[in-house]
Amino acid sequence: MSLAEARPPSSAAGEMQSIGRAACAAARRLANATGVEKDAALRGMAHALRANEAAILAENALDLADTKREGANAAFIDRLTLTPKRIEAMAAGIEEIATLADPVGTVIAGWDRPNGLHIERVRTPLGVIGIIYESRPNVTADAGALCLKAGNAAILRGGSDSYRSARAIHRCLVAGLTEAGLPAEAIQMVPTRDRAAVGLMLAGLDGAIDVIVPRGGKSLVGRVQMEARVPVFAHLEGVCHVYVHAAADLAMAKQIVVNAKMRRVGVCGAAETLLVDRAVAGTQLRPLVEALQTAGCAIRGDEATRAAAAGVTPASEADWSTEYLDAVISVKVVDGLDAAIDHIERYGTHHTDAIVTTDAAAAARFLAEVDSAIVLHNASTQFADGGEFGMGAEIGIATGRLHARGPVGVEQLTSFKYRVRGTGQIRP
Repeated sequence: MSLAEARPPSSAAGEMQSIGRAACAAARRLANATGVEKDAALRGMAHALRANEAAILAENALDLADTKREGANAAFIDRLTLTPKRIEAMAAGIEEIATLADPVGTVIAGWDRPNGLHIERVRTPLGVIGIIYESRPNVTADAGALCLKAGNAAILRGGSDSYRSARAIHRCLVAGLTEAGLPAEAIQMVPTRDRAAVGLMLAGLDGAIDVIVPRGGKSLVGRVQMEARVPVFAHLEGVCHVYVHAAADLAMAKQIVVNAKMRRVGVCGAAETLLVDRAVAGTQLRPLVEALQTAGCAIRGDEATRAAAAGVTPASEADWSTEYLDAVISVKVVDGLDAAIDHIERYGTHHTDAIVTTDAAAAARFLAEVDSAIVLHNASTQFADGGEFGMGAEIGIATGRLHARGPVGVEQLTSFKYRVRGTGQIRP
């Protein structure tokens, strides 16, 4: 398979309209594709990723060189960077998606009416999904594979910073599609860096796009939510919390807090605020802060935190609602479970929040009362990931309350219709 660059189109509008028409045609084919066909394409994609590892890494090196020259921070560069291990993770994730049950055609519910009608609610594809993303080239593989498994066509618009990397990955996806006899247009990559393409996608491409999924920073997601004329699966920010309860085990708390913040600081599930119960602040606050500092994290704390540990800078009001996506965390002492829940409700973004405690009743209250897409007990917020949920991958984390919430995987990329079977009934 050639990995040569395609020539950018001369007209973004004309090219995007063609992409939209092709996606609609491909979506009709995919809606009736068999699970065997889709899984064969997915396995072919995984094989192509492995076979073209060197070429993908070469393209990624060019993207990285440009980004470093522009002075991007370490977290941004980490999101952009591909390695043999990360390419293998992409391939393995696609293979895991292939092992999932095909959601299309699944009967969600069925019942009989007194008049003899039999009614079924059945999963169907959404249609054409537009994905707009920044800096994370792996989204190309995750989004394309998940859309395919759910019977949807995908239009992918990666960021300028990951342009070469994303296109190299996309060509591997197309190889898998064509080898399985499915249309190459089932997963299309917008072949231009022209920003006008984003506006055209948000307008729906003359009705071609059924839903938009943004993956990126606050400015991108905010623009999508403001301008989109089609439904959006999105989260604006991931201001995630870890609350160390009065009944927390210190050793467990240290391990969870450091992992939640520092495993990968640039992901949306990274903890941005640590809340420590005042009942244990005297024994646990300083060790927790020092563990974070040892791991290389800067601390912005309230008065109690600054008094407990050296090297802590004052936290401003804005810090409690800031998604740092960097090795920085806000730390606050709170007066018990109610105060922790109130803080999360006021400053959180309904993304992912965790409690560390050995008190089952306190954990139950936290899990029930914190209104976030993902709530955890005695586990790191970095588990906010579709792959960790057994979904193979995710197309994003949705924090809204309609249709999909939390990791958006295969099932969340479907809708449903009703099938009604009768024996000649008419309505009186």
